[in-house]
Parts: sequence; structure tokens; C-alpha cells
Amino acid sequence: MHKASKEIKEILPRIDLIIEVLDSRIPYSSQNPMLSKLRGEIPCIRVLSKTDLADSERTELWQNYLELEQGVKTLAVTTEEPEKIKLITQLCHKMVPEKGSNDKTIKALIMGIPNVGKSTIINILADRIIAKTGNEPAVTKRQQRITLKNNIILSDTPGLLWPKVENPNSAYRLATTGAIKDTALSYDDIAFFAAEYLLENYPQLLKSRYQLDHIPNDEADLMEAIGRKRGCLRAGKQVDIEKTSKILISELRAGTIGGVTLETPEMIEKELQELAIKQANKEAKKANRKQKWKDSR
Repeated sequence: MHKASKEIKEILPRIDLIIEVLDSRIPYSSQNPMLSKLRGEIPCIRVLSKTDLADSERTELWQNYLELEQGVKTLAVTTEEPEKIKLITQLCHKMVPEKGSNDKTIKALIMGIPNVGKSTIINILADRIIAKTGNEPAVTKRQQRITLKNNIILSDTPGLLWPKVENPNSAYRLATTGAIKDTALSYDDIAFFAAEYLLENYPQLLKSRYQLDHIPNDEADLMEAIGRKRGCLRAGKQVDIEKTSKILISELRAGTIGGVTLETPEMIEKELQELAIKQANKEAKKANRKQKWKDSR
């Protein structure tokens, strides 16, 4: 991750355009915070991938929100619609109109977190198999350059996650969608986080998918109900939480529960405000301890 970050910093001064692939289920949590600090005035296309797994109304909401940022355009895609993905090249030419002719190549950098669908998008844009694809994080291992037909040179980077995710909710969302390897967090922790969110935001999808007679009161009741419906029972007819957790997470990731988006702009704004207050309090306590130490000398 450190090596990939260093390579991005080195290449950015020579880049005309950035293409950042985001997971449409977590458009904020799948953004690289380093990019917003380093991008400057470089135009950016934010491609919201996996829209077939997301809530279409919230995807549109996110597009409007993201495009409030100067120099940013969005495109919502799914691998089921390759022709729409190919519109990325047209958008590149619109955003860098002074380049793209025979003698002025557009140099674009494409990046995204692990398991976001970046490699599939590259293969569609190139009309050939360039990047290895897979449903596991960290498939792309090294930076590579791809020449596209539309006089665009694409620099691909390994999918990278930043060393520390400041917002704990974002960490859980990344784990829920599979961007973080399943060995990093326990399934039941991820499942209970997802269950609480789904109950609050998509109760009818849960009721339909798991054939529930009524909406459970909380996430613990939901996990109990799913476990019994799916026969995830141990000795004494106790629900096996680990098996139940794996069912919920795998079906959420596959989209069989329905189109789900795990965050909204309003939610993120609130979380960032709360995080800023916590960080300010932490810094104040640290400064206070330091002052007390100085006074005692």
C-alpha cells in the first residue's frame, strides 16, 4: 500500500485526468482520501460501479452530491452494460478538450479500492483482457500502462486501501462489501452492523427475502429469525450465529436481498461532523496533558 501510494504521488504531475472507480453501495467510504488532497485541479471522473447491487435512487443522489466538487463528473455503470462503460472514453475527451488529438495523448490514471470492479472496467475499455479480474481484494499487483483506441493512455494502479480508515463506520462498510478481506474482521461483527442498517433502511427487503412474518425489533432478533428460517441451528436448537452471519453477508454482497446502498450524503456529513468533534476533543486533552506536564516541571 505504501509503495502504491508513493507511485501515485510520483505519476500525478504527468496526468491529465483521474478516473476513480467507486463502489456505488459505498461511494464515500470507497473514495481514497489521499486523492482529494493530491488532485489539485486535475479533472476527475468518478465511476460508480456495481449499480446493479445498489439502490438506484441513492445512486442518483450520490452522483448529484459528488458533482458539487469542482472538476468532477460521474458515471454510474454495471458490468452488465459494457456499452455504458465505454462512454468513459467520451467523457475523458469532454473533460480534457485540449488533448486527445493525434499528437496530444490524454494521460489518464485509473484507481480504486480492492474488489471494486476496476479490472473489469479496464478490460471493457481496452476491448481485450488486460487486467486480471476476480472477486477477491488485491488482484492487481503492479502498475501498468494501457493504450486505448481513443488516443488515451491509461495508467492502472493496484487497488489500495489507506493504512487507517478514520471513520469506523466506513471500515465496517468496506468490510460488508468485501473490500477488506474477511479475515480482518469477524463475520458476526460485520453481519450485526449490516443487520442494524438494513432494519433501519430496507426492512421490507429483509421481510421479503427471508420470508419474515413481521419486522424484527433489533439486529439480534433479525439474526435469530434468519438463522431459524435457514436452519442454522446447533445442538439444543440454538441459532449458529457464524453460519447466519455468513448467509446475510454473502446474500447482501451478491445482491439477492435487493439493491442496497450503505450510506447517504446526509449520513456521511453527520458522521464527519461527529468525527471532527471527537478529534478536536482528543487534541484538546492531549494539549492539556502536555501543559500539565510543563507546569509540573
